[in-house]
Amino acid sequence: MSMDKKILLIVSGGIAAFKALELIRLLRGKSYAVTCVLTEAGAQFVTLLSLQALSESKAYTDLFSLTDESEMGHIQLSRSADLIVVAPATANILARMATGLADDLATTLLLATDKPVLVAPAMNVRMWLHPATQANISTLSARGVTFIGPDEGAMACHEFGPGRLSEPPAILAAIEAALDAPKPLSGKHAVVTSGPTHEPIDPVRYIANRSSGKQGHAIAAALASLGARVTLVSGPVNQPDPSGVSIRRVETAEEMLAACQSALPADIFVAAAAVADWRVEQASTGKIKKKEGVAAPSLSLVPNPDILATLAKPGPNRPSLVIGFAAETDDLLANAQAKLTRKGCDWIVANDVSPATGIMGGDENAIHLISKAGVEDWPRLRKDDVGRRLAARIAKEFT
Repeated sequence: MSMDKKILLIVSGGIAAFKALELIRLLRGKSYAVTCVLTEAGAQFVTLLSLQALSESKAYTDLFSLTDESEMGHIQLSRSADLIVVAPATANILARMATGLADDLATTLLLATDKPVLVAPAMNVRMWLHPATQANISTLSARGVTFIGPDEGAMACHEFGPGRLSEPPAILAAIEAALDAPKPLSGKHAVVTSGPTHEPIDPVRYIANRSSGKQGHAIAAALASLGARVTLVSGPVNQPDPSGVSIRRVETAEEMLAACQSALPADIFVAAAAVADWRVEQASTGKIKKKEGVAAPSLSLVPNPDILATLAKPGPNRPSLVIGFAAETDDLLANAQAKLTRKGCDWIVANDVSPATGIMGGDENAIHLISKAGVEDWPRLRKDDVGRRLAARIAKEFT
């Protein structure tokens, strides 16, 4: 690898910071240009002088250096690298990244960059497994941040489990993979639907479902990472917008269908949204009031448009690959296979959303990929991992 590949290495606080020195040595051995940023906490474990000596380049720590900031140096640093690596990444810096804080040089660079980011977490096992940390990881993954590790093993705190920083050779391999990542979907356009729809009853009430949008957003992010131009048509969700994706926000099924059709032509269509099957025939223009002694109003429901069947219909605008989702609570495979035939799509991603599974709205998914060729049973994975695996499977169809 020649010197034209530049790495910006952010070293945050933690006993594992000493491994950053070995990582720099390995990177320089591969002729990468390395620029280091050391956080205030990181400086408790390694020195700026050590980073400069091994990287053979000036290292930085102060956001408010007058010399460096006279030409907006933090912006230049964030844009000049080919890849930003955070190793080690503590629970603290992951939380600050996820919330968009910019209160020191490291987090300001991470917020200002338009370059890919690779993170190597290191922390106590309980900190790693804490729901707050896991939620931050999901947020960052949806934005396109790549993770390496952590490994499982004994830690400095005398506990055992996941949380150890990956070894420097493994981080080096991840860096090389990130820089040389193939873009098999380059030139392809993918339309992905995500989240629930809200079908109004009156101005303050609506019919909806428990979909969080995590899976659809993860699929959109994964397709974009493989080079696809992605249009994400999303119902109301609280998920962060995936990096590098064009997003169209909608509320109802009719709006979602219109947004999908206006995004055509496309090569790939993934209908991951949990679209309401019915809507109120005539939504009230005013809030329906509860009145003493008056029976509850009855709602007349009519079917919503079938977005998957509409886009799977043969014609000049039909995407080459149309993928539907079947969220079932009973007879999963039989219902999913029937849906594949009925809708006219190419693949069905089937998952069991019974309450006991925790899949609807949760962070994990267990799917069966059904096509005319048969059924592929996938293990239970984090939804971002399902997104990456599905994107890779889609890319295989186009290579």
